[in-house]
Amino acid sequence: MRRVMAESVTGSTPARSALLRRAEERLNCDYGKGTVPVPSRSTAYTRLAWLAKGTNAVSGSAKARRSIAERPQGTYGRLRATRPGEYVVLDTQDLDIYAMEPVTCRWVPLQLTVAQDLFSRCIVGLRVTACSTKAVDVAAVLFEAICPPLEDTARPPLAPYHGLWDEVVFAEDGLVPGGGLCPPETLVIDHGRAFTSAHVIGVCTRLGMSIQSAQSKKPTDKPTVERFFRTLREGLIQHLPAYKGPDVHSRGQAVEDAAFFFIHEVEEIVREWITEVYHRREHDGLVVPQWPKLSLSPLEMLRIGLARAGRLRMPASPDLAFQFLAVKPRLIQHYGVEVDGLRYNGPVLDGYRNAPSPYTGLGRQWPIHVNPDDVRFVYFQDPADDSWHPLLWEHAPALTMAFSGEAAGYTRRLAAREGRHIDASQALADLLTRWDQGMVTDRRERRMAVRLSAERDALSLPMLPEQSGPLTPPELTLVPELPTGDSDEEDELFDAPVGDDFHADAFEVIE
Repeated sequence: MRRVMAESVTGSTPARSALLRRAEERLNCDYGKGTVPVPSRSTAYTRLAWLAKGTNAVSGSAKARRSIAERPQGTYGRLRATRPGEYVVLDTQDLDIYAMEPVTCRWVPLQLTVAQDLFSRCIVGLRVTACSTKAVDVAAVLFEAICPPLEDTARPPLAPYHGLWDEVVFAEDGLVPGGGLCPPETLVIDHGRAFTSAHVIGVCTRLGMSIQSAQSKKPTDKPTVERFFRTLREGLIQHLPAYKGPDVHSRGQAVEDAAFFFIHEVEEIVREWITEVYHRREHDGLVVPQWPKLSLSPLEMLRIGLARAGRLRMPASPDLAFQFLAVKPRLIQHYGVEVDGLRYNGPVLDGYRNAPSPYTGLGRQWPIHVNPDDVRFVYFQDPADDSWHPLLWEHAPALTMAFSGEAAGYTRRLAAREGRHIDASQALADLLTRWDQGMVTDRRERRMAVRLSAERDALSLPMLPEQSGPLTPPELTLVPELPTGDSDEEDELFDAPVGDDFHADAFEVIE
């Protein structure tokens, strides 16, 4: 029976009678029919219940059964952090709630990516995304875990940042308490593509952070963040409208007809709950060896850790956000640089055209920082004074809004395919059919539409002086209302003759 149960770990959950039948067939095959006596039905069910206890072999979740089977044998090990910032755990989880994206008004699934400090259990960075998480989203979460928000931002911080507390005074010149940061020393990640991408690894390499991968298919290597996701679902998500449950068997009837939140509203609610509830409630897993019976909250544990080893590691700077962009080595030609088939140029390149790069390991190429959510600009750091400058795409003035790299690549593939010169009447019929079916035709277009409709960049980049040019939209001037009551001006307006050109300026743009 143990052998049959072990063979059924990766399959669907069978009935108890099916397992007993498989065991009986195995006995007859190995030793011959009737050689080994088979117990009675009641005895077999009793022994099966004893053997299957704690394994989910005949009941419970199949996913949990696989996790139980992959548990390590013997004494469990544990990753122990001795100070804040020593280990930060990154993970992504599907949220058990529906949300609506604001443009096409479609119900979309959500994913939550968080960065948790292992010592204090504080959530130091998070982002809610539609459909799936990308490498730039992980970089944005890591940036929030490292850099405190700017003073002019309305979004409050999740928690005091590593190595920084209100009562800590630093003696470094030019630094103000509350304006510094402390990056994580080691990141604990799983094997997801967004976490192991060259973008994230490049960011960690530039900032001197180590990466430690958890074992494949072992969520027990990140137990603290997995427990946080469960606490979030039980403490907040299940109380929100449009809650769909952890699986299809727990889903209610007509969940889509309930009240709903937009994607950015869900993130704001999660942030407020973490700040006001999760960080201030007692946590059973937080223990100081000198005071084993003392109940502590994540904020209190962070205060204790900073009193022991808190120190400032690097000054805060708005330009630090550019270090979290994807880096692509390129040659600086006489016409500028070419990134993914798009040409960029700027006056800052005048002294470096056709010049070899001083950066080792790149050959003659220069590092160009690319924002995948907006390809109108790429960013170049001048090695003379380490200042950042945007390089403008040659066709960017024709765009009035951000244009993602994914959309640019997809439109290029559509334009390059064969048979794009089609009959006009057939094109009209196809267009009307697409509108009737909901605008987008496949999963790729739908995912891009959902992501673009969020209207939020993953990384909030500072505006550089060169960017306040032709791409800045003009300000709209409001026309004062007409005075109320009877007046000679109103009489003249309504008594005026209506000619052919009376509505000639009806659609004039107001500047």
